[in-house]
Amino acid sequence: MTREEKSQVIADLTTVLTDNNIIYLADISGLDAQNTSDLRRACFKANVKLSVVKNTLLAKAMEKSDKEFGELPETLKGNTSLLISETGNAPARVIKDFRKKSERPVLKGAFIEEAIFIGDDQLDTLVSIKSKEELIGDIIMLLQSPAKNVISALQSGGSKLSGILKTLSEKQE
Repeated sequence: MTREEKSQVIADLTTVLTDNNIIYLADISGLDAQNTSDLRRACFKANVKLSVVKNTLLAKAMEKSDKEFGELPETLKGNTSLLISETGNAPARVIKDFRKKSERPVLKGAFIEEAIFIGDDQLDTLVSIKSKEELIGDIIMLLQSPAKNVISALQSGGSKLSGILKTLSEKQE
C-alpha cells in the first residue's frame, strides 16, 4: 500500500469516526470463511456495518478525529474489526448472539456517545443499553401513566357518586 493510499484510508476512517457516535472494536480472528460470512450477514440484518481495519491506520485516524477515545487506541493489537451502528446496543447484541455458536468475536472496546467501554467483560452492560426509540417509549409510558390514573379515578368516582345518589333517592321514597 502506497503512502497516498494509506493517507486516503486514514482520511476515510477519520470521516467514519467523526460521523458516528457508536463505534465498536472487536477481534474476529480465528473465524473460518463460513463463520465470517455468517457474522457479516448477522451484522447486515442488524443494520451494523462491519469492516476489518489495520490497527496503525485506525490509531492515526483516532488521533486526527475530534473525539476523545481515551484508552480505546490501546486495545488496537492483533486482528481488529470496526463495527458501526446507529443503535447503541445493536453491535453488542450481534456479538452476544453470534457467540452462542462460536467463541468469537471478542469485544475489545466500544465508544458510545462519548462513553468508553474497554474489554469483553463489558458486553452484558452494552447489550442492556437502551436505544433512543426504547427510551422515548419509556418516557411516553411514564407521562401517560398519571393521566390514565386521573381518568380512571374520575370514571370510578362518577359511578360511585351515581350509586350513592340512587341509593339516597330510593330511601327518600
